[in-house]
Amino acid sequence: MKVVVLAGPESSGKSWLSAQLQQQFGGLLVAEYVRYFMEQNPRDTCLGDITAIARGQLAWEDAARAQSPQLLILDTHLLSNILWSKTLFGDCPAWLEPELLSRHYDLHLLLSPKDVDWTPDGLRCQPSLDERLQFFEQSRTWLEQHRQPMQIIRGGWQERQACALHAVGQLLAN
Repeated sequence: MKVVVLAGPESSGKSWLSAQLQQQFGGLLVAEYVRYFMEQNPRDTCLGDITAIARGQLAWEDAARAQSPQLLILDTHLLSNILWSKTLFGDCPAWLEPELLSRHYDLHLLLSPKDVDWTPDGLRCQPSLDERLQFFEQSRTWLEQHRQPMQIIRGGWQERQACALHAVGQLLAN
């Protein structure tokens, strides 16, 4: 089983690209649990919610891993929970990073916020490109520090799609 994670700031195309990858290569796609959580709990999220959100994301990921697909595509993973928790609340449950590091991921596609417009959807909260660039840089720094396999995805929608399809195609060919 090969596991691909889409990472990066909001409104950079993670969900769209996840669907494109599944359409091209098949496999299982795990959505972003926090969206489900926020729809079920229509209120401002607080630091106390981070554990429930992270455990929900892990449960969805683990259920998909248990099916042993050739390709597992994760719209996000715990890195997003860690960075959002620190961004919004200045703190993060201590167990998240060790849990993330205990799991194997074959490739992270880190999406840049440049060259694509921010699209409001009722849940997003970083319309400023500077804020999204900061989130991107925090993601890249963490992935580099922890020697996680990563490819940065840049450009407009067609370029992003082509780059992501190529990267995953290469991964599956090995």
